[in-house]
Amino acid sequence: MSKWIKTKVLMQSSEISPLIPETTRFTKSHLRNMLLKYGMVYVKPECGTYGNGVMRVEQTREQSRTAYKYQSGTKIKNFEAFEAFYQSLKKSTHGRSYLIQRGISLLKHGGQRFDIRVMVQLSPRGKWETTGLIGRVAERGKIVTNYHSGGKPTAVEKLLAPHLNSAQQAEVLRNLAKLGRDAGRFYHKKYPGFKQIGVDVGLDRSMTPWIIEVNTNPDPYIFNQLADKSMYRKVMSYRRAQNKKS
Repeated sequence: MSKWIKTKVLMQSSEISPLIPETTRFTKSHLRNMLLKYGMVYVKPECGTYGNGVMRVEQTREQSRTAYKYQSGTKIKNFEAFEAFYQSLKKSTHGRSYLIQRGISLLKHGGQRFDIRVMVQLSPRGKWETTGLIGRVAERGKIVTNYHSGGKPTAVEKLLAPHLNSAQQAEVLRNLAKLGRDAGRFYHKKYPGFKQIGVDVGLDRSMTPWIIEVNTNPDPYIFNQLADKSMYRKVMSYRRAQNKKS
């Protein structure tokens, strides 16, 4: 299922939609408008995995002049004119359908951006549960946090500790778990066949949990990278129970 369709599904939820960064299809006019509005956006393939093809795109003001740049992988390209900038970006899409998403200034750990994968599964009793929370820290010099692109799986508590006290951490974790359950239930109404989803959430400085993406075929094995295997065991036990029923 494409990222565009998945985004539009959650946009129908009045509770969840305010937490989805504005997203639109990649066109020249949309790019110009989104950069004017937000200054920084992410341009990513409508159908893609592992963070491949994701670009961080910025418009900056330097000495009363507007400049543009984008980063793909570890490479950064700078431009002084919008047209040259747009044509270069368009070439990087290789003719595929891309989306533009409002850029969220993510919290950092050790100078690197991180986000949080919220694993949500249908329990053996038929209830949606958040069974796992894991942080993913981007590899130095990269913009994506995905494990397959070099992101480092890290305990969420370790990532939040420099930013929040223990009571604040507990509240954020409760909110993330609830957001996951809400998303799972809402998806299930629209698509009853789904038994698990992975909700990728980015936190900004105000601790707003922005839904960056929803993965309808989430990798459970990332949880095996943590020293504490309890979440991994629960995720896998639910997965096995689902497989027996199907």
